[in-house]
Amino acid sequence: MHEVAVIEDPAAAEASLDPMRSKLLAELVEPGSATSLAAKVGLARQKVNYHLRTLERHGLVELVEERKKGNVTERVMQATAASFVISPVALASVQPDPGRSPDRLSARWLLALAAQLVRDVGTLITGAAKAQKRVATFALDGEVRFASAADRAAFAEELTQCVTALVSKYHDESAEGGRDHRLVVAVHPAVKER
Repeated sequence: MHEVAVIEDPAAAEASLDPMRSKLLAELVEPGSATSLAAKVGLARQKVNYHLRTLERHGLVELVEERKKGNVTERVMQATAASFVISPVALASVQPDPGRSPDRLSARWLLALAAQLVRDVGTLITGAAKAQKRVATFALDGEVRFASAADRAAFAEELTQCVTALVSKYHDESAEGGRDHRLVVAVHPAVKER
């Protein structure tokens, strides 16, 4: 089971967003059968089976084992990931494009950039899984508390200068066999956990 999987297929995204199927996906972090799940989610076993087959068809759950119980075969399923992210690729015709209005200070532009990040990394993960390779990535996450809006603006300016200098130092347009990498740096107000 993967920690996180990216859903790129529109039909799989639709299947995962059904409230009952979403509930089943959450339960299937641990393997379960239609019978055991029916008791947990308050549905008839046949209805649970219907939802499980839909999730399986879209690659969101997989068969772990089959058990014989009398003349019945019980299928034990598990989610293919502990959590899922829906890529903007699933909504290709309306996915955000940060190129439409590149305003570094706009929250909506930051959201479009984040959507692009999900799309790109999702595509990389999918390709790497098919090639049975890992994706070389790096991420940095932290919090900073600013005393004032002026301090935040000064921080943003200094961060821009530092990152620009670092990119200038290491970027080599003529590197044969080199590989382009995308760099995203974002600062936004922290959201309190509920």
